[in-house]
Amino acid sequence: MAGPDLIKTILYTINHLLQQEKYKAALAVLKGFRNGAVYGAKIRAPHALVMTFLFRSGSLKDKLKAILKATYTHSRNLACFVFTYKGLQALQQQIQGKSQQSHSFLAACVGGWLVFGDNNNINSQINMYLLSRILFALSRLAVEKGFVPAPKRDPFPLFATLVWGIVLWLFEYYPHTLQPSLQSSMTYLYHDSNVWHDISDFLVYNKPRTAPPK
Repeated sequence: MAGPDLIKTILYTINHLLQQEKYKAALAVLKGFRNGAVYGAKIRAPHALVMTFLFRSGSLKDKLKAILKATYTHSRNLACFVFTYKGLQALQQQIQGKSQQSHSFLAACVGGWLVFGDNNNINSQINMYLLSRILFALSRLAVEKGFVPAPKRDPFPLFATLVWGIVLWLFEYYPHTLQPSLQSSMTYLYHDSNVWHDISDFLVYNKPRTAPPK
C-alpha cells in the first residue's frame, strides 16, 4: 500500500503547489515551454511529412531523419521562444509593478533575436508566416485607429492579384530569391506539368520511374 499512498501524496503536493498564486508567473512560463514544444511538433510533423515525401529524394531512412529533425527544431525553437517571452514579460512586470504594452514588444524582440534570429529553413518559414499575418493586422489596425481611411471596396481582390502576379514573376525569372520549399512546390505545379512521356507520367507519376529510351 505504500506505493499508491506515496503516489497520492506526491500528486496532492504537486496539485497544491500548482494552486499557489505566488508561483503562478513561474509556472505559467514552464507551461508555456510545454505548450510551445507540443504545438511546434503538432504543426511541423505533418508539414515535414508531406513536403519530405513529395519533394525530397533519398532513402526512407534519410527522409524519416529529415522529418524528425525538422519537427524537433520547430518544437524546440517555439518552446524556447515562449519560455523566453513569458519569462521576460513576468520579469518586467515584477520590476515595474504593472503590465505595459512595451513589455510584450521588448520581450518578443529579445526572444525573436535569440531563438528565431538564426537564418535556417525552419526559422525562415516561421518568420515569413508571421510577416504576412502582421502586415494584414497592421493594415486593419491603421484603419481602426483612423490613420488610413477605410476602403470603399473590399481590397482583397487587388491584394490577391498583386500577390500572385509578383510571386509567379519571381518564380519564372528570379526563382533563387524564393524560399526553397516554395520553389519546390511551384516547380511541381508549373514546370513539371510541362513534361511527360506516356500515360504513366501524365496521370500516375509526376516523372517517369525510369529514363525513357533514346
